[in-house]
Amino acid sequence: MNARTISANGVFAGAAMAALMLATSAGAQTRRTEKHFAVEGKPIVTVQNPNGRIQVKAWDKHEVMVLGQSAAAGVAVDTEQAGNRIEIVTRPTDSNVTTGDLRTDYEISVPTETELQVRSDRGNVTVDSVHGDMSFDSVAADLALQDVEGYLVIKTIGGSLVCTRCAGRLDANSISGNFQLVQPVMDNVRVQTSSGNILFDGSFLSRGIYVLKNYSGTIEVRFSSNDSFDVNASSLFGNVINQAPVVPDRHKMRAPKYPNSAMAQSLFGSMNEGHAKVELSSFNGTIKILKRD
Repeated sequence: MNARTISANGVFAGAAMAALMLATSAGAQTRRTEKHFAVEGKPIVTVQNPNGRIQVKAWDKHEVMVLGQSAAAGVAVDTEQAGNRIEIVTRPTDSNVTTGDLRTDYEISVPTETELQVRSDRGNVTVDSVHGDMSFDSVAADLALQDVEGYLVIKTIGGSLVCTRCAGRLDANSISGNFQLVQPVMDNVRVQTSSGNILFDGSFLSRGIYVLKNYSGTIEVRFSSNDSFDVNASSLFGNVINQAPVVPDRHKMRAPKYPNSAMAQSLFGSMNEGHAKVELSSFNGTIKILKRD
């Protein structure tokens, strides 16, 4: 092979590589979606995404902005606006697309007073500084909420929840997910999981109701010396570890009777004036009521 042939082959290879890179770049651009929706008042945003990351942040604009990035061809991001309702759906456009191919990552900016409805099977969901009612339905997606406020409804099979400085009300149910509430400002909390752990590390508000239940695992509640609550804690075949200076119930209520209650580890009484109501129950898990450092 002569020098001219080698040079020609090199030019051809370089051109082919450049064409491939341009095609790849063009393909990546077609899989990126950006949409803007003008809204008023308190919009409702619904998201259905089988797989991927969903990030929702509040801003001071009267607009919903959706940025979506799909990981593969054959995936579309559908959006629809009907007044103040915005719907975002990830769907396959090819019958050969698998669940893994459906992975789409979203960055969504919404007005502060926005209601959210999110359905995500896999991946993770983060919400920051949104003040509106929210519902989350997940199979294994992990959920992280920060500085949110509203009525929060969470249903998950194996996904976890970390709720930091959340305000309002919470109703959460899971089969094996873990729940962590850090510095909550909530007056109504109802959390139930079968085999997951539950952590509540925050103040108990006056007249607040806090119900934490699991079948196995650990339920841990942390309190300060200024907290005021009635507590009823019981683990049928587990343990109850208590550091709270509880006295006999100040409201003259009797501890409820449960089947096999003679075998249960339990605690019933009041701390300070007993303003809040705290119910902790487990089948064979460990309940810890610990003083905050």
